[in-house]
Amino acid sequence: MVSSFRQKEILDIARKDGKVTVDGLAEKYNVTVQTIRRDLSRLTETGKLERVHGGAVVPSGVVNIEYEQRRLLNKAGKRNIAAECAARIPNGASVFINIGTTTEAVARELLNHDNLLVVTNNLNIANILATNKNCEIILAGGILRRLDGGIVGGLTVEMVKQFKFDYSILGCSAIDTDGDLLDYDGQEIIVSQTAINRSRKIIVVADYLKFERKAPLTNCSLSDANIIITDKPLSEKLKNSCKEWKTEVINTQN
Repeated sequence: MVSSFRQKEILDIARKDGKVTVDGLAEKYNVTVQTIRRDLSRLTETGKLERVHGGAVVPSGVVNIEYEQRRLLNKAGKRNIAAECAARIPNGASVFINIGTTTEAVARELLNHDNLLVVTNNLNIANILATNKNCEIILAGGILRRLDGGIVGGLTVEMVKQFKFDYSILGCSAIDTDGDLLDYDGQEIIVSQTAINRSRKIIVVADYLKFERKAPLTNCSLSDANIIITDKPLSEKLKNSCKEWKTEVINTQN
């Protein structure tokens, strides 16, 4: 009974924070790390968590986790990333913002900007920015994805092609060790790739959990980005790659 209750709490923490660590849970529950490892093994066996080095995360793979759940993951980290991103967007800029919970956080940080032109394929972002009367919002038309308010498809791509953006702000579902940005929906990827090709500067916003997750489709590479803003240090390999690509790395924890 005690272990079942603890495992339920561990799952709740993982869903809230995106990740749990063996050492942190052992200290929280005043039990051995072996006990926590058994708890995590049980949660992994039932598909509720996915083991990573030192702990576990909410599972990923070929299907993304539910959107409302993603909104709750690492909210503070996403807010810090968003504030850093918004500080780099000048008043009077034209901006494309794609689908995602981190890009939604960026939209909230842009509420006090003046004379922005924002094109987005996300209903949520359009609704957030609607309260900024000094921001012109263009919602790209296309097929509505009801689960997350995303808009995708050929019509969306054709509309995005009409613009030349000062900035594209891009979120993603995962980033692999080679620096590839990964996602789940091919139609969504085509929209983002079109925006990349129509932008003067690319800013990637990705919290640390994106480096521990998986997704099946490649969107682009960090070599295509001018800046990546995250909340934990990159691996040495990826940091060196970004240096070679001349991709600026901003860690909000510094």
